[in-house]
Amino acid sequence: MRKIQFLIITKLLGLYLNALSYVDLEKAKSKAYQLFSQPRKGRIKKEALPKTLENLTYETFEYQTEKFQTYIWPGNDDIILLVHGWESNASRWKKLLQYIKPLGKTIIAIDGPAHGLSDGKEFNAPKYAEYLNVLIQKYQPKTVIGHSIGGAAIAFYLNKYKNTSIDKVILLGAPSDFKILSDNFVTLLSLNKKIKRQLEDYYLQKFNIHIDAFSGHKFAENFTQKAFIAHDTEDKVVLIDEGRKYSKTWKNAIYIETIGLGHSMHDANLYQKIATFIQLK
Repeated sequence: MRKIQFLIITKLLGLYLNALSYVDLEKAKSKAYQLFSQPRKGRIKKEALPKTLENLTYETFEYQTEKFQTYIWPGNDDIILLVHGWESNASRWKKLLQYIKPLGKTIIAIDGPAHGLSDGKEFNAPKYAEYLNVLIQKYQPKTVIGHSIGGAAIAFYLNKYKNTSIDKVILLGAPSDFKILSDNFVTLLSLNKKIKRQLEDYYLQKFNIHIDAFSGHKFAENFTQKAFIAHDTEDKVVLIDEGRKYSKTWKNAIYIETIGLGHSMHDANLYQKIATFIQLK
């Protein structure tokens, strides 16, 4: 029933935007981008933190006019940075923490733009990458772990900032091609070609990169970090082909395909493999 309601709502929104595009194309594009970039879930409140995030060291950073929140599990000088995905927050790492906390390293988790306790209304990989840059400049993590768009943000960050201090990168269910995400959104709402073209022109203006070049696996051709890439064959949110693209271009990568984990990829066996990978010299 919920799926039917969701489908009806999306199609009605698409009809509205398509009609609007004939009257005010700029407004139609702006409203479409707003729908594409603004998460509906993932916020938390300070007075009602998830248990995973209670009684920690908290640090707030600032990027331009926005503040973003981080959470720290103290350990040794080696730092692991955790980067969540769409409509989530730092608490999504609850299950993984059981496997990496015993390693004795300092762990830092971030609330991405418009998620958790962080400011903002807009969420995308380039903006997330700027948050990461602020945080990484201070802490210089040796390992970064990203789920979903968090993984795409890591790829965008590494491509833009050419960081060589990061030693290991772990991607879980990460998308590669921004064009696929955009095209899926256009298809979901059945948006017309005029709005699609306007959106693609806007991405170029906003991110200073053409949509066809906005591709994590293409960025990865030049990455030197060791990588652990895992993707599930039954992921309906980010299809398995995206993981396979990363695996073909990232020269120093271990690639694993799981079955039946879906997009969340919560699994004890997978997390144990991640912990082992982090410990590799």
